[in-house]
Amino acid sequence: MIGMSSQSTAGFLGALVAAVALAAAFIYGPSPSQLRNPTRSAAQPQAAPAAEAAPAAPAPRGPVIREVPNN
Repeated sequence: MIGMSSQSTAGFLGALVAAVALAAAFIYGPSPSQLRNPTRSAAQPQAAPAAEAAPAAPAPRGPVIREVPNN
């Protein structure tokens, strides 16, 4: 019988898990043609870009001290 230490068993199982994960990435991932030419979904109609509004003033982040008294 072949004697396997715990390190070689762990290495074998790690390689097996890595192979399964890599295969799943190739099967379920996007193809290179999908990465180059993304398709537009039919659920999102293409509308003309709206006119950009002026950015709003930022909200104050804390108490605003107007004057500091000199005593």
